[in-house]
Amino acid sequence: MSEESRKERRVLVAVDESDESMYALSWSLKNIIFQNSSDTLILLYVKPHHHDTYTHLDSTSIMDDPETPGHVLSPKASAAIKKYSQDVVDCVLQKSKRMCKDLENVKVETQVERGNPRDVICEMSRKLNADLLVLGSHDYGVMKRAFIESVSEYCYQNVKCPVLIVRKRKPHAGPGN
Repeated sequence: MSEESRKERRVLVAVDESDESMYALSWSLKNIIFQNSSDTLILLYVKPHHHDTYTHLDSTSIMDDPETPGHVLSPKASAAIKKYSQDVVDCVLQKSKRMCKDLENVKVETQVERGNPRDVICEMSRKLNADLLVLGSHDYGVMKRAFIESVSEYCYQNVKCPVLIVRKRKPHAGPGN
């Protein structure tokens, strides 16, 4: 294939603080992204909405601060949680970029969005014109999947571009284990 006919690919990899996410990125770097390609690797981190993470106790009116009726968290506690949340994002993106440091011609971009991860990942794959979406899998069992819809499964069903779900191999239990 000639250099001129080779299309630059836009590969979107969803990253978070999980081992599964880092494994998916590592696997992608070994098997999909090639050092001297002209690909663009986009690392996407999705922060959940604040209200998705911390609950409110409106019905009991328990509060730490009279300025925020019905909320357990004071402004000081809320600020500390926001700072911690940003520190986690920064740490994940730094680790992800370090993993990509040896890529010479590949453009590495980062994107941080807020919202429900499954919806945001689908929307960003469209907005960023991704040619491929790579996701890690937590590999939930049948029972957990009955109650928790997998982000990777949802994206697989709702994204227009090809989706690669990378599962970390479980250690094989040999005879007698």
